[in-house]
Amino acid sequence: MPLRRISYENRDFNISYEIRNPQAKKDFILLHGWGSNKELMQQSFAKCLEDYRHIYIDLPGFGNSSNDIFLNIQDYANIINLFLEEITAKKECILGHSFGAKVATLLDPKYLILLASAGILTKKPFHVRAKIALNKFLKPLGLHFIRNLFVANDGKNLPPNMYEIFKYTVNEDFSESFLACKAKTLLLWGKEDSATPIESAYKIKELIEDSQLVEFDGDHYFFMQNRVLTCKAISEFLKNV
Repeated sequence: MPLRRISYENRDFNISYEIRNPQAKKDFILLHGWGSNKELMQQSFAKCLEDYRHIYIDLPGFGNSSNDIFLNIQDYANIINLFLEEITAKKECILGHSFGAKVATLLDPKYLILLASAGILTKKPFHVRAKIALNKFLKPLGLHFIRNLFVANDGKNLPPNMYEIFKYTVNEDFSESFLACKAKTLLLWGKEDSATPIESAYKIKELIEDSQLVEFDGDHYFFMQNRVLTCKAISEFLKNV
């Protein structure tokens, strides 16, 4: 897999990426979700928009892309912006899943496709709130060995910097960024999604003025369970581009 070194804030990041249909004139940039990688996105979208140049990217700290510091979502967007400039990619159409959808939104493309986007805060169930409160109580006592009892599955076995990013991003209200979004936007969502509930999709639709929503059977990874229908919805969205 090719790597491109990007310098940002006096640090170097090696960004792993894959390009399909390199001769195509229009760009289709795809960003994965938390804990995922570009390979999963290729499995799902390689046969979608075959007349576009597909650019699959491992976000810093995921897959084969490096990162050993704390980054917020704007940092991620800035790094990916530099990377896209480096490979001379146009931000015509960007697709992002979950965590990657927040990055995609900040990249300000002409056409934005958000799959089960993170960024809308929902009230945590009581048992989750109780675990958080207990963890905060025990942490000053130095009882770090029980950390894994309180960490969500997506946050386990992470390097310290990536765990801090995880904590930050799951508690970040992205409403203002969605409200500021001017891209023509397609929201794609699984009706049974428990990570980013369908109610989040309706809130984002209200916030992004030029947006439409398509619902599918399935969970947070509905697009893997419904590859053909998902690609059809994307093609319909872009058919007059």
